[in-house]
Amino acid sequence: MKKIILLFLSVFIIGCSSSNDDGAKVPLGKIAKQFEKNASLLIETAMSDTDGFERLAEMCDTFGPRFSGTVNLENAIDWILDEMKKDGLDNVHGENVMVPKWTRGNEYAQMISPWKKELHMLSLGGTIATGPKGVIGEVIVVNNFDELKDRANEAKGKIVLFNVPFDGYGKTVQYRSNGAVAASKAGAIASLIRSVGPYSMNTPHTGNSRYEDGVKKIPHAAITVEDAAMIGRMVSRGQTVKVKLYTEGKMEPDSPSRNVVAEIKGSQYPDEVIVLGGHIDSWDVGQGAMDDGGGCVAAWQAVKLIKDLGLRPKRTIRVVMWTNEENGLRGGNAYRDAHMDELEDHVLAMESDAGVFKPKGFGFTGSDESLSILQDIGTLLSSIESGKITKGGGGADIGPIMREGVPGMGLNVDGSKYFWYHHTNADTWDKLDRDEFNQCVATMAVMAYVVADMDMKLPR
Repeated sequence: MKKIILLFLSVFIIGCSSSNDDGAKVPLGKIAKQFEKNASLLIETAMSDTDGFERLAEMCDTFGPRFSGTVNLENAIDWILDEMKKDGLDNVHGENVMVPKWTRGNEYAQMISPWKKELHMLSLGGTIATGPKGVIGEVIVVNNFDELKDRANEAKGKIVLFNVPFDGYGKTVQYRSNGAVAASKAGAIASLIRSVGPYSMNTPHTGNSRYEDGVKKIPHAAITVEDAAMIGRMVSRGQTVKVKLYTEGKMEPDSPSRNVVAEIKGSQYPDEVIVLGGHIDSWDVGQGAMDDGGGCVAAWQAVKLIKDLGLRPKRTIRVVMWTNEENGLRGGNAYRDAHMDELEDHVLAMESDAGVFKPKGFGFTGSDESLSILQDIGTLLSSIESGKITKGGGGADIGPIMREGVPGMGLNVDGSKYFWYHHTNADTWDKLDRDEFNQCVATMAVMAYVVADMDMKLPR
């Protein structure tokens, strides 16, 4: 039966086509052809819209960064729930989640020898405080963990600086996550990292870090790419560099928060659900416009446009804004736990958490039969060049339900500038482009609507 379905889906109707911006004809798949009119309507409406982008600006400007455990986050959630009700969405509510609370407090870093310089810095999430006097130490510069192991006898009583150039997020972020543990094992009194990013204008990047049971906790912070490179050059010349670091970071008791949920109820199969969204929390710097306010509001606007156009899909489309992705993933885990008995009827989960830049398509994790269907649907997005569906994808917040068998997909975008601003004070609304944002809205709206309204249920 599966082979028959796959064969059926691979057949294209001759003469049915859509156009790319360059005029090239892209054949519409058999399923896509049925939704050509409504998909075009969604794309045209999204591309002429101004409300979604302005709503994102209002949220960013009104509430600022939305870190877990803060009043900013909870006030933003209250506002979103009120706005969703005004939009007339169904089943608008918050689902309670207890989240970790880390507070930054005051902090600074100074190079005190061989000359005095303020070092722009951000403590890394979860770090301990230095104590009221701070810590002062000579800096030992290493380029990787292996070098630190080889030179461990030199690190005792010093401040370790991991001067590691950006070589992709997954590879470089390990120094943020595990740097304090490695430095402490070598006897260091504190650890610094070169901020995890390919480009900097004296903008340090924060992010979560970890400690290890049985290993002494030491302060852990990020300095800018420029300052890390400078100190690296100085030390390589034989100069002795000393730094003073002061931090007040501390963990406090868990704090109540919420996942945000709203829906368009399905007309025929209301218990079958397509989920789309992003994470509403951010780090405590910037505005969290890219990471991930934009993903949240784009998903919200996609659902709103479907409703406003009077399109009532057969299945329920649910927008979810998960809390606490940045330093705990409590929201994604809580959603899984709260909806465990319903996950068999979760047809597809879709996440946007890579910035709302120019969309390219989706990465998908699920059956080959479903991949073929989604590639068919993707032909509807050729006019905005965002319909390429590739194998392998998902997201951190939908990860918990994907591991329970729910097919998942992550929005793929042009990520060339994402890590310029990621986890910095520069993650602000002005870095975004309205047309690119609207293309993200259109891409998610078309994909969610067609999967929700087609006759067959997306197979697992």
